[in-house]
Parts: sequence; C-alpha cells; structure tokens
Amino acid sequence: MKKILSFLLLLLIVAAAVALVVTKVKNKPAVEHQDLQFPLKAVEVIRVQKIPFRARALAFGNVEPTTVLKAKSEVSGKVSYIHPQLKKGASLKKGTVVLRIEPTTYKLSLNQSKAGLAGSESSLKQLETEENSTRRALNLSQKNLNVGLKELNRIKSLWNKRLIARSTLDKEEQKVLSLRQQVQDVQGKLASYASRKAATRAQIKQSKSLVNQSQDKLGRTEVRLPFDARIGTVSVDKGEFTPAGGLLFEALGVQAVEINAQLPTKQFRPLVTGLADGSGKSISLKTPEGIQGALSNMNLEARVRLVGDSSESAIWEGQLIRMSEAVDPTRDTLGLVIAVNKPYENIIPRKRPPLLKGMFTSVELLSPAQATLVVPRKAVHQGRVYVVAIKEDKPVLQIMPVHILFQEGEMLVLDETKDAGLIGKQIIITDVIPVMEGLPLKVIEALDFQKNLIKEALGELENTVNNQGKKP
Repeated sequence: MKKILSFLLLLLIVAAAVALVVTKVKNKPAVEHQDLQFPLKAVEVIRVQKIPFRARALAFGNVEPTTVLKAKSEVSGKVSYIHPQLKKGASLKKGTVVLRIEPTTYKLSLNQSKAGLAGSESSLKQLETEENSTRRALNLSQKNLNVGLKELNRIKSLWNKRLIARSTLDKEEQKVLSLRQQVQDVQGKLASYASRKAATRAQIKQSKSLVNQSQDKLGRTEVRLPFDARIGTVSVDKGEFTPAGGLLFEALGVQAVEINAQLPTKQFRPLVTGLADGSGKSISLKTPEGIQGALSNMNLEARVRLVGDSSESAIWEGQLIRMSEAVDPTRDTLGLVIAVNKPYENIIPRKRPPLLKGMFTSVELLSPAQATLVVPRKAVHQGRVYVVAIKEDKPVLQIMPVHILFQEGEMLVLDETKDAGLIGKQIIITDVIPVMEGLPLKVIEALDFQKNLIKEALGELENTVNNQGKKP
C-alpha cells in the first residue's frame, strides 16, 4: 500500500513540474530573429577605360661604330712620318695628316712626267709654227704658178702667130710644170701637219695622264683622316717599309654608332600590331622600299641604356634603321640594328659615359601611343576580373571573364571586340577572400594607382619589361 502511494506521489510531482514548465514557456515573450550577413569587404577599385598605350619590347646587343676605316697603303715605300697621337684609343679630327710615306721616288716620277708633257706641248707649238710657214709658202707658190700660167698663155698667143720659136714655148711650159710641182709639194707637206698634230696631241694627252697618275701617287703618300675618329689598332712604325695594300691603322667614326640587338620574336608582334599604310591595306615586304616603308611607318622610339646602369642621365635616343633577313632559330630572336647619333656628346663624368665599341646595352622599343583597353595584371585572376555591381543600391562583387591579347610588364592588353562591356566598370585591384558572387563591398577608388597606370601605359614610369609580350 505504501509503494502505491509513493508511486502516485511521484506522478503528481512530475505532472506539476511539467505543468509549470509549459506555463512558463507559454508565458515567455517571443524571440527576436536577426538576418545574418557577410561583413562589408573593403576593396580598392579603378575604372576600366581605354587609355593611350605604347607597346614595349626589350632587346640586347653590343655597340659597334657605324663607320670603320681600315686604312691600307695605296703605294709602297718607307713610312717617313707618323702623327704623335696616332695611337690606339686616341681621338683625331677630320683632315689630320696622320701618316706619310717617303715621297722622293714619286716626286721624281712626277717631274719626269711633267718634262715629257712639256716636250710634247713644245713639239705641238713647233708643228703649228711650221704649218703656218708652209701655208704662207703655199700662197707664194700659188701666186708664182698664176704668173707662170699668164706668161704661158702669152707665149702660146705669140706661137700661134708664129712670132716666136717653138723652143721658147716648150721652155715656158716646162717652167709652169715646175711651178705646179712646187705647189703640189707644199700642199702635200701642209696636209701632213693634221696627222702629225693629232699624234702630238695624243702624246700630250698621254703625258697629262702620266702627270695626273704621278700626282695621284704622290698625293697617296700622305694619309689624312676622312672623318673625326678614334684610333684603333696601328700596324706600322716610322721607318718601316710598307707594300701597296699593307694595313696601316684602324679608325672608328665618332659621329654615330650602331647596336646589333637581338629581340625575342614573341616581343616583336605587339610592336607591329596594326602596321598598315594610310589606306588600311597591308604592306608588302618583298621590295627594299616596302621594308623601309614598314620601318618608317612603325615610328618606334628606341631608348638605349647600358646594362646594369639605372641612371636616368645615361639614356640615348636611337633609331631603328634595319632588321635582319631571318630569325635566329637557335635563340628564336630577330636581329635589329639601332643607330645612335653623336654618342660622344653630352658626357657627364661618373654618370653618362660615351658609347664605346663593345659596350653591352639594352634597347627599349616603344610603339606610338594608341587608345587601348588596358588593366593591371593583379586585377586578373585566372582569366577573370572582379567587377563592382550594384544590387539593391549596394555595391556587390561580380565575376566577369576577360580575353587577354598579351602581357606588357605588369599590364594586360584586352581584346576590345570581346571585352567592350567592361569599359566604364569598376574592377577590384586588391585580393578578395572569400570570392563569391554578391559579396557586399566597401569601395575605395585608387585614383593614384589609376594615374600611375596611365603613365606606365605611356612608358613614363620605369618598369620591368623582361616578360613583355608574354601571353598569360
């Protein structure tokens, strides 16, 4: 009986407790619910727009003088004079007499040629004098003949009248024949003067050629510099005999130098993008005019620097003047020749040296500026960009694909035909974690970064271009 009472009492206690709990739950105020959201993500953004862009490429090569003179002796003989500064590394001005070969033999030869010329000219004058004398003699002979003919006619008239003897007529006829012979002899002598003078004139011409040849050889005994130059190797000494054609010295022009630079072919394509003539037609490179025209149309700016020298003052302006006829298959590079004028001017001690033969240089080539769709490389993530979109009047993250043409340093050039919808939108340039569509954003415009991007696109900021032309 006690066990039943205990059990009933337990049930009453449990029921009372349950009733109490239910009552409290029912009387408890309702719980307020709150919508959970991701916290705002602060990001830096820039606005996508077409900006002036200059494609760039970097080539490397050694400096070579544009003009190299390997002076050789044009006559043989002993070296009688050498300029004191005709030494390796010295600089000499144009027109400087740097070397002489003993001229005595060539002076004697010149004097002999002049003497021969004088003799021939004297012979011609003598012939002209004799010709004039013979012409006067011919006039006298002709007059004598005319007188004789008149006398012969008078004698014949008397003979016809039988007033004189036959012997008188024969004697007069004999006299006229003798006068005719004299005229013919003088005429023959006079006619010979033309051929004799022609032969003498030919001799004079030959003598003048010998004189000119002797003068030329005598002039070649003296060697003058044809341009301002720095001296290279000197191969002779004073008193040494040099044969004709023997090497004397080497002179390097200082007016200009050339850089035979090698450019990776993958960097060359961005430079020639859009290369065409004014009508929009493509240019043929089959003719020399086509190649030169193409180089002119490219209007590339060339900046030459010494490798390892970052000084802003040690920059030279160059010009692309030639390109190689083929690509180097081993290095996959294209040879370019860049000319730099006046490499020895504007030298600044310890800052800007002259461009000397053999110096290793870098050549940065920049194309003319064109409006191009450019974004920073750090804004692209596996072919996508994070765009600021507006949802319910609030900025949120949106992911958009992009089509990359090529990489230029820390910039990417996009395909305008496929990514035109990106123009005017804001893209994120900072890292975003996590990345998901609709992520709420706190937008911070990176105005300084955008200004620097424009400067970098124009090549006004220093940047590393080792990876230029690479396609990500």
